[in-house]
Amino acid sequence: MATSEQESKRSTNPALDPDADAPIEPNLELAQFAAGCFWGVELTFQRVPGVVKTEVGYSQGHTHDPNYKLVCTGSTNHAEVVRINFDPNVCPYTTLLDVFWGKHDPTTLNRQGADVGTQYRSGIYYYNETQAKLAQESFEAKQKEIKNKNIVTEILPAKTFYRAEEYHQQYLEKGGRSGLKQSAAKGCNDPIRCYG
Repeated sequence: MATSEQESKRSTNPALDPDADAPIEPNLELAQFAAGCFWGVELTFQRVPGVVKTEVGYSQGHTHDPNYKLVCTGSTNHAEVVRINFDPNVCPYTTLLDVFWGKHDPTTLNRQGADVGTQYRSGIYYYNETQAKLAQESFEAKQKEIKNKNIVTEILPAKTFYRAEEYHQQYLEKGGRSGLKQSAAKGCNDPIRCYG
């Protein structure tokens, strides 16, 4: 039972609440990352052995039940995120962190390449204190590696995850608008082509 102090700390805005969803299987864990346009980020994580499920969506904003058009206005403060169900016995969280750092430029504020806006920011959104600790350690190690620029990646608790519209899910694997499907096979190293 929640204490009155815990209840008073709860938000009246569900967008600001912790992500309360459970993994799809009891032996799995959840992770959430933002690293620019979620299409390419999702395909990158789909290819990682031990990643059981990926889905793209919106998190870390203040608007309940946002949609893509609204998020793109920049008014909701949501990030485009990938939420991952992973098997920590096959894929430790540190492996996901390595993939995250290798996928994008964590030194550019609210942008990745030509994609500009708060929804394209860099973020690690953790589900427990172990993830928080490992994320911070990986941040510090990456900053030592990148000596001439400051990393702008935010490390915050995972907030409510709003699943993006169905056409965004596994977008590059399905071929996007052009129909040029890209492999999501585990271990695939094919270059990822992003297109609308």
